[in-house]
Amino acid sequence: MRAFRYQTLPGRVVFGPGSAHRALVSEVDDLGTRVLLITTKRAEPLATELAMPLGERVVGVFAEVQEHVPQEIAEAARTAVHEARADCMLSIGGGSVVGTAKAVAVEARLPIVAVPTTYSGSEMTPTWGLTVGGRKRTGRSPHARPRSVLYDPELTTTLPPGITAASGMNALAHCVGACYLPDTDPITELLAVEGVRALAAGLSEAVREPDDLDARGDALYGAYLAGTALAAVGPATQHRICHVLGGAYGLPHGPTHAVLLPYVAALVEADRPDALRKVADVLGALRAADGLRELAERIGAPTSLAELGMPADDLDDAARLVAAQVPAAEAVAHELLRVAYDGRWTEWTPG
Repeated sequence: MRAFRYQTLPGRVVFGPGSAHRALVSEVDDLGTRVLLITTKRAEPLATELAMPLGERVVGVFAEVQEHVPQEIAEAARTAVHEARADCMLSIGGGSVVGTAKAVAVEARLPIVAVPTTYSGSEMTPTWGLTVGGRKRTGRSPHARPRSVLYDPELTTTLPPGITAASGMNALAHCVGACYLPDTDPITELLAVEGVRALAAGLSEAVREPDDLDARGDALYGAYLAGTALAAVGPATQHRICHVLGGAYGLPHGPTHAVLLPYVAALVEADRPDALRKVADVLGALRAADGLRELAERIGAPTSLAELGMPADDLDDAARLVAAQVPAAEAVAHELLRVAYDGRWTEWTPG
């Protein structure tokens, strides 16, 4: 019998169409009386509408969120919390929004109610990060994990296909990583494999029919499982590489995951052929790497770092940064980034 340790994390999840309108007030009621709303300028109209039933309990809005949570943005959000004398934060938006709330929570010790509108899964994890001087540093704290998460598929129907695809591949990367980490427990592996199934099915339909609530629900359910798996076992190689490239070169987090995921999976399978067998089976592929690449192409996710604006002249430096942060030789990191930069999948065999 396989011995393992599995740690559950506190928190509540409310899932279903309309949940953001139906349950938001009651979830906030349990946590605070002075709420700072954190969102983006793009999502601010939606966030304001959802928060309207809270009335005067919303004592401020912070909408200066930026991807990768630059230190100066986190400091500005902390100042906003202090000036508003907030005792609770309401995060409405994607991973960068909840990431900003987390950066505040780890210092201010304030609870977060999160309403995700993408598939990052960050709302389920105690991991937080800041970008300082072109380097993204991360940490884990129980104070970073939202106390309540409201998953409402209706809020994701307006996501453009490109964001749907890239954000979904981000969640898939968490599931895949949870499957190949050597200390993954069987419960987390079950969650991760089910997350792959839900995401693969949901994303394909959601990109084709954006208003399909069943498809959006499957994708959001998969993102929830992805975040839960990530919280249990921590970030794998894939995640660390994306943090390095995002912090140093400003590459968008979700699209970078979409590009790198098949290549990292191929490296894993070259070293441990059965490590991702369950993922491959769910995707209907001989190799998980091939199934992931085929899915990325089918849903229109980016497939090369060049598409994301990665400077070709920086590949050598990027390989050195990656090798310093993840357990990989610099030569392996350079080869990985070179083929991912070009995106020529069929021309590459790792090892």
